[in-house]
Amino acid sequence: MRILGLIPARGGSKSIPEKNIKILKGKPLIQYTIEAAKNAKELTHLILSSDDESIIEVAKKLDLEVPFVRPKNLAKDTSPTLVVIQHALKFYEAQNIYFDAVCLLQVTSPFKTGMFIDEAIKKFTESDCDALVSIQKVPDEYNPHWVFKKDKVDNLELFTGEKDIISRRQDLPEVYHRDGLIYITKTNVLLEQNSLYGSKLAYIKSPSDYTINIDTLEDWNKAEAFLNLNNA
Repeated sequence: MRILGLIPARGGSKSIPEKNIKILKGKPLIQYTIEAAKNAKELTHLILSSDDESIIEVAKKLDLEVPFVRPKNLAKDTSPTLVVIQHALKFYEAQNIYFDAVCLLQVTSPFKTGMFIDEAIKKFTESDCDALVSIQKVPDEYNPHWVFKKDKVDNLELFTGEKDIISRRQDLPEVYHRDGLIYITKTNVLLEQNSLYGSKLAYIKSPSDYTINIDTLEDWNKAEAFLNLNNA
């Protein structure tokens, strides 16, 4: 199976200026994802999709291929990830180059490894699924069976619609959330179904250490603390 590794990194970050190339413990943030992807053996091809010349320059210095500059209208705060992936696939299709699937690797989730990427791809290719995402267990205190919403008279009711609250933690069903480390989707699902997930979604559990997702300065500080601890 031919799999395109795609690292999206737009400019114009508001929460952390120039976040994607800001130095984190001696490296631009983007370098962590580039190095992990380059260590993966199951990716057929690896590229950057960016609108920002500074990010592109850093990526090229790290020997990452940048086949195009992403149009500005696909690099807004509101630009869906799906259209960014579709743009890359159509760029290659115009050259009669085709991929069976795309592996999306986000810069803001830096602590993945090449081995983990390969494990995810192997699980994806061996399963009868449209897509695969990496996941983490939802902490028990946020389990949907313990989450409430306001009713019409401003009282609380269970978000699940159940009448009785599960009292014991041990009886809660295990539930999961996407952690943003890896998304893998078949090309026909991306282009024909206009979907990142399709109808059959597989998963891989991420090691908890991997799942710092950097959106805020607080997240950045957590990442620095993790690296300090890891180095120690």
